[in-house]
Amino acid sequence: MKVGLTGGIASGKSTVSALLAEQGAMIIDADALAREVVAKGTPGLAAVVAEFGDTLLTADGDLDRPAMGALVFNDEPARRRLEAIIHPLVFERTVELEAAAGPDDVVVHDIPLLAESGRADTFDAVLVVHVPEDVQVERMVRDRGWTEAEARSRIAAQASPQERLAIATHVIDNTGTHEDLRHRVAEVLAELVG
Repeated sequence: MKVGLTGGIASGKSTVSALLAEQGAMIIDADALAREVVAKGTPGLAAVVAEFGDTLLTADGDLDRPAMGALVFNDEPARRRLEAIIHPLVFERTVELEAAAGPDDVVVHDIPLLAESGRADTFDAVLVVHVPEDVQVERMVRDRGWTEAEARSRIAAQASPQERLAIATHVIDNTGTHEDLRHRVAEVLAELVG
């Protein structure tokens, strides 16, 4: 079974992903793969440097992710050029990982921007982790040290809650306790394999 997992920034999607893994699901994390394909020494990093220049490298030769993020966050053409390099590499790696899954495995694709990608219909089920915007803002201010304006700007750059909920086959509310969340994740996993 191929499952998409998504949620807005600071919704708790990573926590849900970890709980799914703990309960036996195979996780394919798009963000982790996006980092992997541009790691030092990879063809992906060489392609990024060829496109954007070596000023985006740290002194150690790694991709300076904050500098790259700052460059592409408000520059859509630059973001598209970066995505044209990274997305095919992530897709290739995803196919390799999926091929390693067993026939009875639940393979969860952790994709932050699933609603934005238009790929929700490629999954057997889509799990959306949901919290109200004020909770997202509170978490980003508390946990990441961002200002409220920075937090709201990041939220506005993503799909709306309505757009995410429209692709959901299962909604995982993350406004309760960690135990509430663990219980809901177990429920959803049981429904998926049941």
